[in-house]
Amino acid sequence: MSPEVTRAVRRIVVLGGGSAGWLTAATLAAELGGDGPDALRITLIESPDVPSIGVGEGTWPTMRGTLRRIGLSELDLIRECDASFKQGSRFDGWLRGGSDDRYYHPFTLPHHFGEVDLTGAWLQGGRSQAFAESVSVQPHLCDAQLAPKQTTTPGFGGVLNYGYHFDAVKLGLLLRRHATTLLGVRHVADHFAAVRSHENGDIAALVTRQHGDVEGDLFIDCSGLACLLLGQHYGVRFRSEKGVLFNDSALAIQVPHAHAQAPLASATIATAHAEGWTWDIGLPTRRGIGFVYSSSQTDDASAERVLSDYLERSGLSQADAAAPPRCIRFSPGYRESFWHRNCVAVGLAAGFIEPLEASALALVELSGAFIRDEMPANRADMDLVARRFNDAFAYRWSRVIDFLKLHYVLSRRDDGDYWRAHRQASTQPESLRELLQLWAHRAPSRNDFYRHDEVFPAASYQYVLYGMQFKPALRPLRPPQLAAAEAGLKDVPTITRRLLGAMPRHRDLIQHIHAHGMAAAA
Repeated sequence: MSPEVTRAVRRIVVLGGGSAGWLTAATLAAELGGDGPDALRITLIESPDVPSIGVGEGTWPTMRGTLRRIGLSELDLIRECDASFKQGSRFDGWLRGGSDDRYYHPFTLPHHFGEVDLTGAWLQGGRSQAFAESVSVQPHLCDAQLAPKQTTTPGFGGVLNYGYHFDAVKLGLLLRRHATTLLGVRHVADHFAAVRSHENGDIAALVTRQHGDVEGDLFIDCSGLACLLLGQHYGVRFRSEKGVLFNDSALAIQVPHAHAQAPLASATIATAHAEGWTWDIGLPTRRGIGFVYSSSQTDDASAERVLSDYLERSGLSQADAAAPPRCIRFSPGYRESFWHRNCVAVGLAAGFIEPLEASALALVELSGAFIRDEMPANRADMDLVARRFNDAFAYRWSRVIDFLKLHYVLSRRDDGDYWRAHRQASTQPESLRELLQLWAHRAPSRNDFYRHDEVFPAASYQYVLYGMQFKPALRPLRPPQLAAAEAGLKDVPTITRRLLGAMPRHRDLIQHIHAHGMAAAA
């Protein structure tokens, strides 16, 4: 074998910082770095002049495990990243646009999920209460502005499942400090200038302006939408999903709360409008709000009017913001392959669809964990790992697209071409149409999503389907099954009353953590 094929993988070079770059570097360094003879040397190259997009402010509950594994404390996250707890998402106006049109996608699974068929009992009973509120206590806690944990709950522990809202720029800075001071990641603050290649086409080094060549064995492209290595250097094509999910623009703004003690939401609030939708994320010191739309259907001036109207209904205006709205352009889609030769793309370099359901950072987590767990021993093994990585993430991206499209397909809004076009069969993935055909006669189950680390579990599909009043023709439950399920449904109000009296206000808990810290793990 040639020296390139048998060459051990020892030097990892990450191009690009921000949340994606530093989270990936820390994920690898925490378990594969160090001073030992077999440890990997990890270098991150970050341009000092390229700002972070800084609007990826929500995570899934998986982030708790990721931060724990890299050794970053939840206390530091809360105190240094203006962070709060996220218990899921609330969707306003997505079904018909009325004032009473809303549903939750909470992070906690339905009560007794996988053991008792609460879904079948709820559908069979024709209940007036919404699905999520019937099978989960979490929407009730979100409505009451309560936290998912108590002051005595240790870091990363929770009474209910949760992720985070945070300032993404501050998270990148915290991860950088953690990775460089505690995990041994070498930070090269310099401009990327060129690629130097081996004769076989592999990347040999990244050329920087002031630090010269940074050599490596595996190169991780976290250069954002520019995709400098996988896209520009290797020419791996981009697969557009514009025909499925139309949004390609967002106007983002940061505004203060009405007052210092204003209730702090613990769910991302996604509000549908005739031309798109707004996100509204509550951090302890401010709110991050943005309007997501399709530039082919809505011009920027109209988008700014929608955002301004939303702010006014919230008792705010653009004059309250420290800066005017920032327009962010993106192409919905992903790379046709993610790992080519000795280069793998992570984060925005791999792709982006839209901010709905906050999948971007979760895919970074999954990518970093895959690379960490399957780190090839040598160049020959790398091709095998690359094929597995590409297969796994092609599947995951397609599932993200199915799940996001589901929100639009189920809408009955008829106040604009935007929603009508989303419902056209020609814009729907065949995989989603097949699932909807099956779900017309049964509920989503684990059999539909069988891979390890599925992006969205069956419960998430149930929350969206039945939150948007999808009516399947299910086979009636047998009496013993129905009795068990009815008992489970009766448990939910009982547990809800107990937790409503026991859980602190979300803002109060955040203030307690800032003042007193968090309880130590047992």
